[in-house]
Amino acid sequence: MQNSLNKEVNIVEFSSPAKNATDVIKGTAVSPMSKMSDLQKTVQITPIKASNISVIKKDGTREEFDNNKIINAVKKSATRMLVELTDVELKEICDFVDNNVARMNKSEVTISDMHNLVEGALEHINPNVAHSYRNYRNYKQDFVHMLDKVYQESQRIMYIGDKENSNADSTLVSTKRSLIFNELNKELYKKFFLTVDELQAIRDGYIYIHDMSARRDTMNCCLFDVASVLKGGFEMGNLWYNEPKSLDVAFDVIGDIVMAAASQQYGGFTVAEVDKILAPYAAKTFERQNEKYLCLGLSFEKAREEAMKDVQKDFEQGFQGWEYKFNTVASSRGDYPFITVTAGLGTEEYEKMATLAMLKIRMNGQGKKECKKPVLFPKIVFLYDENIHGEGKISHDLFKAGIECSKRAMYPDWLSLSGEGYVASMYKQYGRVVSPMGCRAFLSPWFERGGMKPADDNDKPIFVGRFNIGAISLHLPMIYAKAKKESKDFYEVLDYYMELIRKLHIRTYDYLGEMKASVNPLAYCEGGFLGGHLGIHDKIKPILKSATASFGITALNELQQLHNGKSLVEDGQFAIEVMEYINKKVNQFKEEDGNLYALYGTPAENLCGLQVKQFRKKFGVVANVSDKCYVSNSFHCHVSEDITPIEKQDCEKRFWDLMNGGKIQYVKYPLDYNTEAVETLVHRAMDMGFYEGVNLSLAYCDDCGHEELSMDVCPKCGSKNLTKIDRMNGYLSYSRVKGDSRLADHKMQEIADRKSM
Repeated sequence: MQNSLNKEVNIVEFSSPAKNATDVIKGTAVSPMSKMSDLQKTVQITPIKASNISVIKKDGTREEFDNNKIINAVKKSATRMLVELTDVELKEICDFVDNNVARMNKSEVTISDMHNLVEGALEHINPNVAHSYRNYRNYKQDFVHMLDKVYQESQRIMYIGDKENSNADSTLVSTKRSLIFNELNKELYKKFFLTVDELQAIRDGYIYIHDMSARRDTMNCCLFDVASVLKGGFEMGNLWYNEPKSLDVAFDVIGDIVMAAASQQYGGFTVAEVDKILAPYAAKTFERQNEKYLCLGLSFEKAREEAMKDVQKDFEQGFQGWEYKFNTVASSRGDYPFITVTAGLGTEEYEKMATLAMLKIRMNGQGKKECKKPVLFPKIVFLYDENIHGEGKISHDLFKAGIECSKRAMYPDWLSLSGEGYVASMYKQYGRVVSPMGCRAFLSPWFERGGMKPADDNDKPIFVGRFNIGAISLHLPMIYAKAKKESKDFYEVLDYYMELIRKLHIRTYDYLGEMKASVNPLAYCEGGFLGGHLGIHDKIKPILKSATASFGITALNELQQLHNGKSLVEDGQFAIEVMEYINKKVNQFKEEDGNLYALYGTPAENLCGLQVKQFRKKFGVVANVSDKCYVSNSFHCHVSEDITPIEKQDCEKRFWDLMNGGKIQYVKYPLDYNTEAVETLVHRAMDMGFYEGVNLSLAYCDDCGHEELSMDVCPKCGSKNLTKIDRMNGYLSYSRVKGDSRLADHKMQEIADRKSM
């Protein structure tokens, strides 16, 4: 075997494009089996220099042969693959091309011949870079098709609108611009990040890569460490913010932090245990006001009373200000950021005052005096501990207030810290809360000293300040149908698609790790994320070690139906077997790759309709699988099941511990604002260890202010100008605004079919 890239080769005429790089050279001196050490020896070889050679470009023009253009081209290809070629390797490539061009004894060489030579050299230096170079060669033609598709989508968005994300109001100019850019970014992601196999898998529908429009830029859901950013002051937008000295300023500054940081990511943005974050600033306000009233001559008791009224007022105005800001000011992404706050564990005076004020503001709603209705953001999650919130306990009043709020506004959702399961176990063993990131995502443990595993018995997990880098979902019924059609073992086919997701996650970790901290300064430089005290020019790779990546699943009910014609309510054993298998594989990947993979019950909004279309295209209409215009979300029973709330809780409990990376349970309350029913079912859910959502269908007349559940025409004034709020997946959304809907038709049909959900 010849083993030098620049030894004597026989050049052939390039009469037609080669099938691959090695086809252009007969008897090439370097085979694909050559070693890098062999290649590097060629640095000492003196090549034959090409001189007075013109390169004929694609448009027919000519320019002088210039090795610098080769260097620039291969560097760009290397950068796209996160590779940095050494000077030795660059010289290697140039010498090879220069040598072979000179041996052609021609005065002109076509650009396609040059490409083939460069590609041939790259195949032996770095095959991944060669792949990148090859893909980029015909970019002009690809870009014509890509931009044509983007243009068509832009026309649809401009004149029809978009209902893929219910939190994005596509009637707004800023949202339209963002949606159009997202279409372009999505196409760029597919073109330059995905392999052919991955692209085929998403086009067919066997896997779904969530948020392709944002994955090239940033990370996903997070538990943002607001307290860390505030402490001692911070810089934002090249301005220094001092740490707030009062509660009202703290609300304003936190609102600015949240809007700025949430704009630099996608997915849920959670401020965990907000009652404990705000309490120190409430104490500062009290001290200032109390001193003021004492100086005015009030008695100690009266001064304290007036100062506490001021604190209460600041709490209520602060939460009201957040509701205005988070529901009316769109982010730079064009949508309203999915902001969540968790609270309820604080038992000190100001902590309880914060939680009660937040619940009061949410329950009373916003709007004209006669037409108030609850807002959607921030999503509120009540952290429930039986030892704190149970009958006769110190914060039982918070529990009661939370129930009243849930029955009027559907929020707060309820997270059990004293029941069964993963989240409760972290709290009971370590005193650490795993707050949800947005609608349902939960972080895996990352220990202070040990990382993925505790260093010793005293090591504790950290959750606040961490995030997820993205979710990719398996379409289980599609995979099952493919296996049966091709007479293959289901688990063999499932393994193939899980490996695709695994490789995508690994590349995403690597790709995002090359980003500079300046892309999100509050997170990476000012302490919003764990380890987030980097310089603006530092790469964020060290911070990614504690980030999770999610394997999602959809349509578990339809998988069971496809297997034996029974629903999850009727059977579910095969679905459990599949989820146990997926868990085992994900844990195996986690150990082998050293990445925090998590298994996630996917909240499919637009996806639940897309997957039906994909299934029908491949496998037709199958009863109870693809005969409706939507599929079931994650592990939930089908919405049309005529079962009681207790039966639904029991049925879905079987899957609860199999999806610790993301899950929520909810039931529909057919009773009109019934406090006892809500309290009973929430108590039961907390005992079972659930993250529980109260589901009502709230409707409000925007003309006269009348409200009731599930109305389509106001019985009081006859108006159809209604605002309706429904639970989307794990979150609330407007199913109707001034008579129109932000939801896609398939989601509206799912809402119409609901009995148990």
